[in-house]
Amino acid sequence: MKNWQAKRYWLVGASDGLGAALAKKLNAAGAEVIVSARSEDKLKALVGNLPGRASHQVIDVTNDKSVDAAAKAVGKVDGVVFLAGVYWPFGATEWDAEKATAMADVNFTGLMRVMGQVVPDMVARDSGHIVITSSLTGFRGLPGSIGYTASKAATMSLAECMYADLRKTGVQVQVINPGFIKTQLTDKNDFKMPFLMDPEVAAQEVFEHMSGDGFKKSFPWAFSLVFRGAQFLPDWLYYRIFS
Repeated sequence: MKNWQAKRYWLVGASDGLGAALAKKLNAAGAEVIVSARSEDKLKALVGNLPGRASHQVIDVTNDKSVDAAAKAVGKVDGVVFLAGVYWPFGATEWDAEKATAMADVNFTGLMRVMGQVVPDMVARDSGHIVITSSLTGFRGLPGSIGYTASKAATMSLAECMYADLRKTGVQVQVINPGFIKTQLTDKNDFKMPFLMDPEVAAQEVFEHMSGDGFKKSFPWAFSLVFRGAQFLPDWLYYRIFS
């Protein structure tokens, strides 16, 4: 179990939903949190409702200069949690180039921009904690999920690469793969979402994972078995089931 007292954690993509709920968990445990997103009004409101030491820093993860400026303003941190994400549901037959590119740029390239600012310093110090948000959808391609699923598969792969490089150093890398969480993103879905979680429930799962030493956590556990097991199905059977 980690000691969160006097630790500084930067949460990127934390104005609402899972990010805001996790900020409350970490802050209540004793960590100082810096919450970032594009909406300053939401960030200010969140900081005002946090129980401990907290601040905010506006960031646009699609903009190199914004990420660079935010990282400099935040300064040295003990940990960073990347939660930023956008989502629109559509498939290849209704391709929306602008939205598809936005999902790639926020969900994955935005992660790369932020990691580029924090990882070198952590490596130099041989100390740090990195938590990357992927998704159960990242395990294998799904219908009607152009942009989102591909971007989450990329974040999962990046986390695995970083873990392979840093697992024997003082820099801890973790990845979380949640299922459906009730947020403004999943509100766009017009289909039944099994095991739909409240942000607070999902945040507790993430907090427990961050408190331990494990690398990857996929949840809800029962629902995750469907996606993890699908990796081992032959193509003809997988696409017959999931299409």
